[in-house]
Amino acid sequence: MTGLAEFLRQEREALVGYVRRRIDDAADHDAEDIVQDVVVHLFDRADPSVPIQNLAAYIYRALRNRIVDYFRRKRETVTLREAVPNSMQNPALEIEKEEILEDVFAAMEALSAEEKAVILATEMEGRAFKELAEEWAIPLGTLLARKNRALKKIRKHLTGQTNKTQ
Repeated sequence: MTGLAEFLRQEREALVGYVRRRIDDAADHDAEDIVQDVVVHLFDRADPSVPIQNLAAYIYRALRNRIVDYFRRKRETVTLREAVPNSMQNPALEIEKEEILEDVFAAMEALSAEEKAVILATEMEGRAFKELAEEWAIPLGTLLARKNRALKKIRKHLTGQTNKTQ
């Protein structure tokens, strides 16, 4: 562990700079937090007695993965109801909103039960994928793939395209 501590003392500024260059809009404390999080996880890893072959590569890979996580968390999600314009002041917009929602629900009828369940749980109920994966005992990647396929089908339906493979 002394080699790790020495590496971190010498390379701390370079590591923070690496994160800052990849996250343009991040505050300075975000870059510091990401580096600190990687370091904490490095010290807490499962078997610290097993040496890391290339410490620098290991740390930079961990930073890169943490940056990806940062962008995933940062991305704001918009629910279906928020995406449809607020039309309280304009009756024409209210009619348009209702038509859009009818089209979306018609498109959802063409989805499989699994795809529909993921869309309803995440978009209408606002539930997190991680929570659903644990509750339904389904891998997180499977849920993400189902939602992705469902959204593609809904988009195709709304744009008037037909899927020739079905």
